[in-house]
Amino acid sequence: MSFTVAIVGRPNVGKSTFFNRLLEQRKAIVDDVSGVTRDRQYGVTDWNGKTFNVIDTGGFVAGSDDVFESEIRKQVKIAIDEADALIFMTDVAVGITELDEAMADMLRRYKTPVFMAVNKVDNSERQLAATEFYSMGFDEIFFLSSMTGSGTGELLDAITALIPEDKEDAVNTDAAIPRFAIIGQPNVGKSSLLNALIGEERTIVSDIAGTTRDTIHTHYNLYQKEFVLIDTAGIRKKSKEKDDLEFYSIIRAIKAMDEADICLLVLDAEKGITAQDINIYSLAARKGKGIVVLVNKWDAIEGKETNTARDYEQNLKKRLAPFNDIPILFISAKEKTRIFKAIELAMEVYENKQRKITTSQLNEIMLKAVQAYRAPVVRGHAITIKYVTQLPTHTPSFAFFSNFPDDIKQPYKNYLENQLRKNFNFRGVPVRLFFRKK
Repeated sequence: MSFTVAIVGRPNVGKSTFFNRLLEQRKAIVDDVSGVTRDRQYGVTDWNGKTFNVIDTGGFVAGSDDVFESEIRKQVKIAIDEADALIFMTDVAVGITELDEAMADMLRRYKTPVFMAVNKVDNSERQLAATEFYSMGFDEIFFLSSMTGSGTGELLDAITALIPEDKEDAVNTDAAIPRFAIIGQPNVGKSSLLNALIGEERTIVSDIAGTTRDTIHTHYNLYQKEFVLIDTAGIRKKSKEKDDLEFYSIIRAIKAMDEADICLLVLDAEKGITAQDINIYSLAARKGKGIVVLVNKWDAIEGKETNTARDYEQNLKKRLAPFNDIPILFISAKEKTRIFKAIELAMEVYENKQRKITTSQLNEIMLKAVQAYRAPVVRGHAITIKYVTQLPTHTPSFAFFSNFPDDIKQPYKNYLENQLRKNFNFRGVPVRLFFRKK
């Protein structure tokens, strides 16, 4: 299920502050100067058990001749085209401005649901002043404060009410066609890999970064198993070029992750793993996707020795910690080296993602692990885990029932996850642990 929410509004109304609150991290730069958000930020968040993509669009860009028409209008237009819902952010401290009116007029022309958020409502006086925004004619209006978080829950409740229950998240015994997304930065060889696998020039291959602007789906049969390969536009770090197509490509690539079961993350062997590669990897893991890492252009590495690949792999796993129980394969799309092994690995990870463990087997093994290493005592209370069961979700998830579930610390959670991985094969798949009161 892919659901995208875009935050739009004139400059300096608190869009990035709200975006940071949703992602629970300081990803977007926040300042009182107009136009600080020059690039579009994107991430994934969840509320009430529902996950959705979030886009923070910038205000105007300095140097633009026509601030609204040239920059804000283009960004909002792209956001509207790709978003399932829009948060129209305004500022009670300033009141309704001409830019607010112009943007509201634009938003009314589209069918995309609009939630008006009147920001900076942090006292009773501003609560009263905010009522003037009802005159703008939107049905869904929320008074909130991005800085303190007050009122944001009501807005998120209304947004998540639009998201249908994710049918894909339920266990489906009728195995659907596996979907593999080829992801990574521009110009690492994603399209070359797809062309090598299918044996034809399906996608344009060029040394110019950003050749693939959209996702390309290819149905394919291999080893008597049918699957779909999804080639995505590269996810680029903030582009200095004010290229709206680049933003469009990023949104589509993130949505391709949502469509996929397994993500084949392609890296450039010569460049090594970068911070942006780790961001892409983390995004796929947070979305609960199975992951296979493909180090492409391995043929271009000179002076390889016996342990070169082993050392390279160890370094990769250090950078990808804590979730580094993943297959790593060294390939050359150009020379067609080990590319079909990549599909075999993707199939294995897909099977691992579907793995269901009986409750009796799970308790037999995991309760022994709990007995072997007990959770630390908290406030004089001995923590006991009495029961474990696998939840009926698309991503492998396990519920541990305990007398003090809130007191179980992260190191012990890591121990339990490691024991799950040691005893059951979940290689390449994120595993989610939940702790409940018993």
